[in-house]
Amino acid sequence: MSTTEPRARTRRSWLIALPLVAFAGVALLFWFGLGAGDHSRIPSALIGRPAPQTVLPPLAGLAVDGQPVPGLDPAAFKGEVSVINVWASWCIPCHEEAPLLLKLAQDKRIRVLGINYKDVPDNARRFLGRYGNPFAAVGTDDNGRAAIEWGVYGVPETFVVGRDGAIAYKLIGPITPENFERTLKTEIEKALRAGS
Repeated sequence: MSTTEPRARTRRSWLIALPLVAFAGVALLFWFGLGAGDHSRIPSALIGRPAPQTVLPPLAGLAVDGQPVPGLDPAAFKGEVSVINVWASWCIPCHEEAPLLLKLAQDKRIRVLGINYKDVPDNARRFLGRYGNPFAAVGTDDNGRAAIEWGVYGVPETFVVGRDGAIAYKLIGPITPENFERTLKTEIEKALRAGS
């Protein structure tokens, strides 16, 4: 057996392992660059700008105490602090944040409004029947156009709109117990103080 044969095997082993090592390196970069960290902190170009003026139709068949729940009318943003939640029945994190939206809706100083994103009306109504309806109004965004205007990356997302009708804050991702207390309530309080 010659001494060049083990070197050739070692070189072949490295050539075979090189793509795997490169893939692992790229995967780590993506993990630390995209997978880890707080995505709710991604800045929005819409902060400080007027909320989109798209009127959305109501969720068909949704009623509270026999009265139909209205769709989303941006004219209602003026004069009140509003929290707009973009949600869908097929969105797993939306199920997890539902109890926190109900808790938020108990604060009578604000209006909690919903944009139902690319959903089936029956499924959306079942979702609200299961968890409760925190929304004073629910607009349907069947084709996703309104979500684009709001700068939505994906559901769920939550916006705080001040009394002046401008977007004051955007939370990307689900409302969690941690960001509910530490961030969202703080941003709502800021919006309430700014308008008084």
